Amino acid sequence: MAREKIYQEEVFPSPFMQLWLIFRKTPTAMIGFVCFIFLILLAVFAPFLAPYSPVEGHLDMVLLPPAWHDNGNVSFLLGTDELGRDMLSRLMYGASLTFGLSFVVVIISLIIGVIIGSLSALTKGVKSSFLNHFLDVILSIPSLLLAIVIVAILGPGISNTVWAIVMVLIPQFIHITRYAVKEEFRKDYVLASRLDGASSFRVLYYSVFPNIVERLMSQATLAQSAAILDIATLGFLGLGAQIPLPEWGAILANGLERFYIAPWTVYLPGLSILFAVVATNLVGEGIRHALKLRKES
Repeated sequence: MAREKIYQEEVFPSPFMQLWLIFRKTPTAMIGFVCFIFLILLAVFAPFLAPYSPVEGHLDMVLLPPAWHDNGNVSFLLGTDELGRDMLSRLMYGASLTFGLSFVVVIISLIIGVIIGSLSALTKGVKSSFLNHFLDVILSIPSLLLAIVIVAILGPGISNTVWAIVMVLIPQFIHITRYAVKEEFRKDYVLASRLDGASSFRVLYYSVFPNIVERLMSQATLAQSAAILDIATLGFLGLGAQIPLPEWGAILANGLERFYIAPWTVYLPGLSILFAVVATNLVGEGIRHALKLRKES
């Protein structure tokens, strides 16, 4: 019996395992996945890995170039800023604020959006029509513009930035969850479950959710790349994290005044933002590619 069970698991892997087996065959997706995991670990363990404090300066090491420059110092691998703060430490801590917060924002938005989207998919009539039109209006507004408006109302700061982006992303998850659940409820297996006496919530939890989790994961990667850019942009505009917080967008904006004498204070945080967005997009593209191949097979 045990051998038969193992054989069945090998021959009929779960939908998630099928997705992973296809995903890992794509080199670019795996590169993005490794970079994505690296950023998560960096965001979590930055306080233990950073060589210096991100806010304390070294007045005898002001505007020190990176170590590969002629005047560089190996003690400060990526140089220092105008107050002698170590750029490497600030960028490592910045991973927690820019990438780490974007990850948390997406998780919160995903949970709220899935709950509301699932409940709305079960409603009909005026309520369903009103929600549908409301989502169309919200989704027609660029997410960054909507986030700027919300932060302008709430006030600048990293906490208000988080809530603003959460409010911007929730409608996206409501829309995709509502559409996916309605699509699944039209299929035969849901009808069979209903004829067997299962309630709508039981069908939703045990049958529908396992079939839409991959689409939610794909949408989550898109949402996270947007969240990274939104957090960095709001920090760059002075509406998000405030200096001396080492958020990548705020670091980039702070270094613009000294771009010609200390360009590393600009291109290093810029490259960090680019690296995080590209890694997230590669993972998302790999998931979408794997979903497409799984449907075709």
